[in-house]
Amino acid sequence: MGKRLSGMALAGLITSGLIPPGLGAGALQAAALEPMPAERLDWRPWGDERPADALCRGVYVMPDYRLPAADDPRQVQSESDTAFYGEDGETILGGEVILRRGDSQLESPRVSVPAARQSAFAEGPLALRDQGLLVRGQAAEVSLVSDAARIESAHYVIHDRHLHGEALQLARLEDGRFRLTSANFTTCDPGHEQWRLVGGDVVLDRESGFGTARHARLELGRVPVFYWPWVRFPIDDRRHTGFLWPELGVSSGALDYAQPFYWNIAPHQDATITPRWISDRGLLLGGEYRYLFPTDAGQIEGAYLARDGGGSSDDPEAPSRRFEGEERWYLDYRHAGRFDPRTRYALRYGAASDGRYFDDFGSAFGDSPSSMPRLAQLNYHGEVWRLDARAQGFQRLDDPLRDRDKPFYRLPSLSADARWSQPGGLYQEWRSNLTYFWRDVDETAIPRDREAALGTRLHLSPATGWRFEERWGHLEPRVEWLYTAYDLDYGERDTARDTSLSRALPVSSLDGGLVFERELALGGRDYRQTLEPRLNYAYVPARDQAEFPDFDTSERAFSWAQLWSPYRFSGADRVGDLNRLSLGLDSRLLEDERGRERLAVGVGQAFYFDDRHIDMDGDPDALPTPPEQGGDFQRYYNATRDRSPLVARADWRVSERWRTRWQWFYDDNFEQTERASLDLQYRARAGHVLNLGYRWELQGFDPSAEPGDDEFRDFNREEYDLSFAWKASPRVDVIGRALYDHTNDRFLEQLAGVQWNDCCYGLQLVWREWIDDNDTARVDDDTTDRGLFLRFVLKGLGGVGGDAGDYFERAVPGYRATAF
Repeated sequence: MGKRLSGMALAGLITSGLIPPGLGAGALQAAALEPMPAERLDWRPWGDERPADALCRGVYVMPDYRLPAADDPRQVQSESDTAFYGEDGETILGGEVILRRGDSQLESPRVSVPAARQSAFAEGPLALRDQGLLVRGQAAEVSLVSDAARIESAHYVIHDRHLHGEALQLARLEDGRFRLTSANFTTCDPGHEQWRLVGGDVVLDRESGFGTARHARLELGRVPVFYWPWVRFPIDDRRHTGFLWPELGVSSGALDYAQPFYWNIAPHQDATITPRWISDRGLLLGGEYRYLFPTDAGQIEGAYLARDGGGSSDDPEAPSRRFEGEERWYLDYRHAGRFDPRTRYALRYGAASDGRYFDDFGSAFGDSPSSMPRLAQLNYHGEVWRLDARAQGFQRLDDPLRDRDKPFYRLPSLSADARWSQPGGLYQEWRSNLTYFWRDVDETAIPRDREAALGTRLHLSPATGWRFEERWGHLEPRVEWLYTAYDLDYGERDTARDTSLSRALPVSSLDGGLVFERELALGGRDYRQTLEPRLNYAYVPARDQAEFPDFDTSERAFSWAQLWSPYRFSGADRVGDLNRLSLGLDSRLLEDERGRERLAVGVGQAFYFDDRHIDMDGDPDALPTPPEQGGDFQRYYNATRDRSPLVARADWRVSERWRTRWQWFYDDNFEQTERASLDLQYRARAGHVLNLGYRWELQGFDPSAEPGDDEFRDFNREEYDLSFAWKASPRVDVIGRALYDHTNDRFLEQLAGVQWNDCCYGLQLVWREWIDDNDTARVDDDTTDRGLFLRFVLKGLGGVGGDAGDYFERAVPGYRATAF
């Protein structure tokens, strides 16, 4: 090879960069170019260093530049074996020619520049490089006075997008856009092109970040499957206005087609408009608007159907046909922000035309909301004080919805809480709340007087206590004074109940425990074992609450936490009388200096010195009706038993992968199990997940579930739950779930799905069958729904169908769906 010649010349020779095409075509044939060997496209197959989660067979690696850049990015560094200057002023560089301008580099065996210095011609085989870009071609013409260029028979690679393709001609226009003729592209590995987009006339605009193509077609395995007369597509990660992939489904014989349109309003605002045609119901128009500002953000979404076709059921009494011929709609608005780091606010308004809207039109996977929240909130979090002001409520999505089941609104609710601490463990707390409760009901149609009340409630609860705590134990006496006052209104209801009520009583408790430790060797490993006895005494006197309303209160089911709490009710409308001593014993195995817990077991029981008179009726002088007089046995027994069920629990981390949890509530008086649960969990670093669960609950164990509630069951509940996710390979996830109601010999849910995630495409296929309880507590009117759902994603183009990833993660605890 001869002497290399270099210099600073030919300014403006190299183009400033090319963009990945999402191509269309005027011709109905693919680019007629022979594939180029992968190694000439900067392709590097994975070797021993292949990452465990790698989906692609290799990676594109851009080599170093062969020439240094000039100080002035507008100048060109050149190097060649020969240089010839003709009599007519033409310049010819030959041999191995390398030209660099800024980040662009041209490699060619021959470059000629006419005397006019307006353009230059490069012969192939040539290579044009830019940051993250490689174009190889057979010939090129480049402008010396602009960034225009044209390359014939081009093979191109966009490294960071794992994208490559061919074009018979690739031209950069003077305005910076690119035009490709008879072109194609794919994000698949070289030699494994499962899909590609093929076209003839494609325009790519780097400034706007999108491309357009005419007469484009999608090929799967070189078989045409879809055609666009004209298509617009993104060529980078920026949001762009345009049509998204449609969503198509079939359920109960009805065709469901949705065509989203995305509107990129501004960098901080966007909207999606989605016409949706459901063959047995009609045209549903949906939309979503989102915005993001430095101190606040929000979104509004909704949908509207002018006249419901009623569904495909032949039964005129079917719940799905209840609103046939009527308007159907929903609206959900959310907004949150801050005035300063301590002061925040939130707004939420949700509404639906009826309680069945989401049952009929909701998520394809049947995961519908049970309510539509409404909230206007302002709160302040200081070092001592926490202040909160809100108006709050929700629409309950039950159909039918009785007046007595309608939720209360808080219009408004004002809270002020504080805590002060002194050296030595002494502390004081202040909690206060003032709320006006309202709901839109016919007071005269509600069965019981106290359920018809509206009005204002003031609740104050100052407390003082002392917390002594050392590594070997703790002791905490505490006294809280509860004061509650009401100003009530019964509307049109004729009642003799007092409208001005108040209640004051102390809540006192004493909690103490010891911690004993010893070193222990098990299975050849060293542990630190603890033995932790605990005692808790609580006393709450009975007060007459028979006239009190029920705004936000329910009786709590017994639990391990209830052993140590003096509060038998949630909310402030009831304070349950209590004279109780709880005893418990915990033991833990700690395996390292950080105190990581390998095993924790505990047993506890509460002993009652008095019957519990206060229930939701609030009468301090009466117990629930005995069963021999026609009363409910479980209610009477819970109020008069002298000891709680024996509670035992265990949490065992068997290994880094296996863990089990167990809890058992055993009535040693009647020698029966009241509630039991057992969970076995498997988690592998590779992503495998297995969950096995068992649940047993005695009828009436949870007093908060009353007849008529959705949660109420008039039978002993026994359920088995199996769910799993198995990553058969980095590409394949298999997911399944079965929830079995043993009491009624039926499956509440069955789910089977597979997710295939390749380098350039993804596939989700899901079958699901589930029980719809039709918003009642009865079993006889339950119905079975089922569906088969498909989502197909071409990476770089988008997907077709509903995304099941979020639902998989909820149905299979511990599973994390691989992102497409």
